[in-house]
Amino acid sequence: MLLGLFLIFVIGLGWVFGQVFGAAWILPIAVIFALSQALISYYYSDKITLAISRAQKVPRKEPFLQLHRIVENLAITAGLPKPAIYVISDSAPNAFATGQDPKHAVIAVTTGLLEKLNKNELQGVISHEMSHIGNYDIRLMTIVVVLVGVVALLSDWFLRWSFWGGGRRSRNSEGGQAGAILLLIGIILAVLAPLAATLIQLAISRKREFLADATGALMTRYPGGLASALEKISQDQEPLEAANRATAHLYIANPFKGKNVSILFSTHPPIRERIKALREMISK
Repeated sequence: MLLGLFLIFVIGLGWVFGQVFGAAWILPIAVIFALSQALISYYYSDKITLAISRAQKVPRKEPFLQLHRIVENLAITAGLPKPAIYVISDSAPNAFATGQDPKHAVIAVTTGLLEKLNKNELQGVISHEMSHIGNYDIRLMTIVVVLVGVVALLSDWFLRWSFWGGGRRSRNSEGGQAGAILLLIGIILAVLAPLAATLIQLAISRKREFLADATGALMTRYPGGLASALEKISQDQEPLEAANRATAHLYIANPFKGKNVSILFSTHPPIRERIKALREMISK
């Protein structure tokens, strides 16, 4: 459904931009570009994400033996294949999951997470990431990020072409007022489309975090472990150097510390709300 709606959206943008510039070829180019970007990101996004994060695959031996055992046990509990395990050399505690599907999934954790959490807390974090894999969030968020990026690129391309004179040629060819109105509509869409797409992406990301918290707590049957881990991660004020805006939504907690951002533009729900929900599961 998401891919279908996105394709319709891109076709609509391509049609409007084509009408504004008087160039029918823009529409097929936009569709081909969107589809190619979606396919490339679907099959290679995990490798790109791991490379950006400077994550390294670790063997099943010390000092990573406990991590492997936790992942193996939780994979059995969840009925999922064991994901590949990567470690990021960064003292800030955090983790993420990525991949196409459960058969090609990856869990990456920072060295700071391994050093600062106890076993129960580490199990809570890994169960959260296993939940993202089992719920197919890794596929959903990968697709959403790429689609948002494509919309932003198309909109930026339209605005740049307008400033370079494409809009003036369109107004002349369309004939006065009608062409000017069409150009104005195109500019408004180009400005608002990336913003709307980004807000949708962030809203989906926040909702899936709550779902992964709940599913992970049920997996370990100990919500307190994840709640305690989230408290430690939130209290640690060291920013994650390996993160950037393209990968921030993947992590279990916002990797950019000390920045007050409106909830509408946040990749994660407030930590306090997540901990509260987990504590309520304990009380029940």
